[in-house]
Amino acid sequence: MPAPAKQILRRDSTRPVWEEEPTKAGQSLKSLTLTVVCALILGPLWVVIVTSLSDQKTITDAGGLVIFPKSITFNAYTEILSGGVVTRAVMVSLGLTLVGTAISMAVSILAAYGLSRPGSFAHRPLLLTLLITMFFGAGLIPTYLLISGMGLIDSYWALILPSAVSVFNILVLRSFFMSTAPELIDSARIDGAGEWRILLQIVLPLSRAVTAVIALFYAVGYWSSWFNAMLYINSPEKWPLQLILRYYVLMHQSFPGSGTNNGIMTVGANQVPGLAVQMAVMVLALIPVAIIYPFVQKHFQKGMLIGAVKG
Repeated sequence: MPAPAKQILRRDSTRPVWEEEPTKAGQSLKSLTLTVVCALILGPLWVVIVTSLSDQKTITDAGGLVIFPKSITFNAYTEILSGGVVTRAVMVSLGLTLVGTAISMAVSILAAYGLSRPGSFAHRPLLLTLLITMFFGAGLIPTYLLISGMGLIDSYWALILPSAVSVFNILVLRSFFMSTAPELIDSARIDGAGEWRILLQIVLPLSRAVTAVIALFYAVGYWSSWFNAMLYINSPEKWPLQLILRYYVLMHQSFPGSGTNNGIMTVGANQVPGLAVQMAVMVLALIPVAIIYPFVQKHFQKGMLIGAVKG
């Protein structure tokens, strides 16, 4: 095959025929931009991780946050994970995230599927009611009085029920469900399938992308939530990790049952740098999202764009 033909085939296999070949200046600018963006994202994360692994002398010499590590120690992680307040808070946050995400997904999927069926009961009034709640809310005090009247103060349910439903997520799921081919649903009904079987065996398997994205949204919301815990949870042993992180890192207060002295934090029987413990708690708060995100990232474009545009 002649050389020009090989070049044409190579070009066609990499980009559309109407797209111009990239210039060296353009490629260099893209590489520089990506490098700067990665540095802005990974730089602070590097500082947090390195500081959490540093001893008191390294932190003192650096004047605070450490950029270049001199010695590595895991004392901060050992102490906060040795069965104390942070360990309990991590378990509380994990439980709230798992239970809350399961409840939110079940309610959102059922509501979205019902609203996606044209002949469903009170279809338009329910949809209009949901849309109104996106723009008008009762406010903080009425919500607190409602939670208090239901007897949920100092209960884990106060951290789940107020955030159990997101109208935006329901609308995204509804739009995706409406894009399911009507022929598939009609053929299933002809074969005798009911609504539950259609939802579980036809609609949901075809909607894995959007359900994965919405589940991630709910999970991150529950994992990162601290405001509801600050309002409704009075017992420190029920605090989630984010509330512990806020009290210690942002408000510079120590954990219940621990003490600080000149930047040294007493956790258990040992003394570790207070700044290292702060950074270690921040790293623990980031780990679950960092682990889950790569598995869901491939669904973002398909799940969000198709679900938001169609319907």
